[in-house]
Amino acid sequence: MIYYLTLLYNHSLILLFSGGAEEKPMLLSVNPGLIIWQLLIFVILLFILKKIAWKPLLSSLHSREQSIKDTIDQAEKLHKDAQELIEQNKKNMAEANAHSMKIINDAKDMAVKVKDDIMVKAQEDSRKLIEQAKSEIKQEKESAMADLRNEVSDLAIKSAEKILKDNLDETKQKKIVNDFISQIPNN
Repeated sequence: MIYYLTLLYNHSLILLFSGGAEEKPMLLSVNPGLIIWQLLIFVILLFILKKIAWKPLLSSLHSREQSIKDTIDQAEKLHKDAQELIEQNKKNMAEANAHSMKIINDAKDMAVKVKDDIMVKAQEDSRKLIEQAKSEIKQEKESAMADLRNEVSDLAIKSAEKILKDNLDETKQKKIVNDFISQIPNN
């Protein structure tokens, strides 16, 4: 703007001092009085605009600049808060993962313990069953042996009675003993 004013001032001075004969005013002819009045009106207009319009324009620019700064500050604060929330979320996720891994490991440990307890109990139960079966077999064997002894003693007594009753000769005694032996079961 100052450039245009100086340019206008220089051209007006050149035309003013160029002098010359009175010519007929043309459309592009220079009138020094008119130029001075135009310059004076222009300066007054600039002064009025400075007093009236310049301050409101500057104040609106300053308020706009301040609102932009406030918006940027608020955006930075929101960005910082978002970063903090992201970090907190990551921390919570890590804690949740650690907690879930602990629960899983505890469950695995408990499953191993339960499995071991079941195995020990099963082995103990099988050992008890085997011992019970062995004792039952032993009792049955002892009972069978007692029955066998009773039968053998009964047979011996009966054969002795026959031998004594018959008082037989040697051939008859051998026959009775052989008959007795054949009657005894092979078990």
